[in-house]
Amino acid sequence: MKYSKTIVNRICQLIESDSYTITEICKIVGISKSTYHEWAKKSDFSDLLASKRSDFEDLLVVEAKRSLMKKIRGYTATEIKTVTVPSKVDGEPVMVKEKILTEKQVAPDTVALIFLLTNKAPEEYKHRQTVEAKIENRIGQLSDSQINKVIDQVLNSNSDGN
Repeated sequence: MKYSKTIVNRICQLIESDSYTITEICKIVGISKSTYHEWAKKSDFSDLLASKRSDFEDLLVVEAKRSLMKKIRGYTATEIKTVTVPSKVDGEPVMVKEKILTEKQVAPDTVALIFLLTNKAPEEYKHRQTVEAKIENRIGQLSDSQINKVIDQVLNSNSDGN
């Protein structure tokens, strides 16, 4: 297929708006994968694709930050319950009797708070324990009989259930 700016623009719109695969993009715009890959060899097309992918990734980061802020702060959600009654005449649609709106407060998410604190203030909010140990290697200074004595002590302490 001949290189088409119209199709290229449509491909860019798809890449910029969602995480479509190359197969999905080709199906939507009506080109083969081989055509896509042939066009991708052109520097202007490949540069444009890279730019649009980067724009989409930037959008994902912004959305993730917004979602995390919502989880950290908590939010109010409106729930709508619709009560219906069947129509008295056959074939007519169901009638809405009433709509009930309820606002629910969603508390901050503990996991989101822990994630934020351990990543933004790791010295204050460590999510893991640090174990430090100093091991001295003095085994080379022991005689064979001393080594056997230590081994016996270890074996005896393990058999005692300690």
